[in-house]
Amino acid sequence: MNVHMTKIVRAGLAVITALLVSSIPGSITHAAGPARIKIDIERKIGEIDKKLYGNFTEHLGRCIYGGIYDPSAPSADKDGWRMDVLDAAKSLGVTQLRWPGGNFVSGYHWEDGIGPRSERPKRIDLAWADIESNQIGTDEFVSYCRKLGAEPYFCVNLGTGSWDEARNWVEYCNIESGTYYSDLRRKNGYEKPHKVIYWGLGNEMDGDWQMGQRKANDYAKYALEAAKMMKWIDPHIKLVASGSSWFGGSRNGWIEWNRIVLEELRNHADYISLHTYIANKEVDYYDFVAKTMDVDKNIEITAALIREAMNGTEREEPIYIAFDEYNTWDPTRTHPKLEEQYNLQDALVVAEFLNSFVRHADVVKMANMAQLVNVIAPMFITEGKLWFQTTYYPLQLFANNCDGTSIDTFVDCDTYESGEFDKVPYLDVSTAYDEKNKELVINVVNRHLADAIKTDIVSQLGTFAETGTAYEVNGSDVKVQNTKDAVNVKSTEKLFNAGGGQFSYIFPAHSYTMLKVKLN
Repeated sequence: MNVHMTKIVRAGLAVITALLVSSIPGSITHAAGPARIKIDIERKIGEIDKKLYGNFTEHLGRCIYGGIYDPSAPSADKDGWRMDVLDAAKSLGVTQLRWPGGNFVSGYHWEDGIGPRSERPKRIDLAWADIESNQIGTDEFVSYCRKLGAEPYFCVNLGTGSWDEARNWVEYCNIESGTYYSDLRRKNGYEKPHKVIYWGLGNEMDGDWQMGQRKANDYAKYALEAAKMMKWIDPHIKLVASGSSWFGGSRNGWIEWNRIVLEELRNHADYISLHTYIANKEVDYYDFVAKTMDVDKNIEITAALIREAMNGTEREEPIYIAFDEYNTWDPTRTHPKLEEQYNLQDALVVAEFLNSFVRHADVVKMANMAQLVNVIAPMFITEGKLWFQTTYYPLQLFANNCDGTSIDTFVDCDTYESGEFDKVPYLDVSTAYDEKNKELVINVVNRHLADAIKTDIVSQLGTFAETGTAYEVNGSDVKVQNTKDAVNVKSTEKLFNAGGGQFSYIFPAHSYTMLKVKLN
């Protein structure tokens, strides 16, 4: 075959290949070009609050019973807590733990869960069509948090619950002695107050799936009275107003709910909650990994609403965002008790959530991945064995490494169009700088399905140390999962060369990478 014919054949093969690739759902037909990341450590966004690395345990399925608590398990301690789950939660870096819901809380009455366990009532749980034994209640959950080294974050029942019920719960937990509910706690064996600081004012109160659903004005006025009474009992507590859940609603309706709630509660609430679950991962990979761009948008809109509400307030401290439920989850496909199985692309989206929280560290001061074990969770128990899902690893890396100050980072890379967004950058990036240790942490998700992206990383102030450490979460393809017998996705560690004011790094296709390097 002569050179001319070879060129013709190769051209034909290229056309056929392009046509085949373009027929794959979610495929991108062009290669990703080189990229640049420029970092100036003086461009500070805000301090990264360790409460970004919280989690969530709801009385749902096997999260509490058969998850964190299982007296029959070989790993259980004398109190019935599974120590393998507890140790894994410690390794995950959980800083605060939201409880008892979730939808469950709108029908939960906390006095059912105190006192002798043999006398506690069994109740029908309308939220998840189950029976609640009340074997785990206030005192047990606080004890678990203390073992874990995490702050308890209680959500009060503003669905079927009363103002008195909410303020009495604060009294039971936080007052030393000398009152009815503080002395009741002491009678139940807990002499010292629990000192629960963080309290949610109901859960997703705009949703028609919620017991006690309310319109924005009705919820805001009801929550205001609860907030006043709770802070009159203990002025040191921090309150989280229930932001709109927005599941199936419109952005305008979501904005209006949050505006009304912030206006009414601006002198009493310390946070407003946001919830986001990203679904439809089977439809189109590129659309799925682009959806966290909405997370950025919703945080920025909420930050603007907070600034609007703060005008003319009596308070000096700002109101923050508590992103107290987030994950990937497809309600149309999942197990009835939400025992979702995750793959690599779910792990990438979790890393993108965390990138967004770090990029908005000035206003997002709390976050809770939903949930801790078995239920849409990063860890899972199968036939008695605990194992880690793909989503465990990005959260573990962020929680144990990404603190200090969030840095506004310049990113120049190729983009693509998805079904919802015109320009989605292939590289999703956040940066943190630990001034005490002079250490930079750069978090990068490469969304490209096929291409590694060579990236020049430039320091505009200070020079990089000669070597750094790279942690990578990746797998053979984006559909690969872990099981109780196989770890197909995990974090790997290696050294890389840096040095000087600039170095290059190649971010593999469909990966999350954390780079740690000191600045001189």
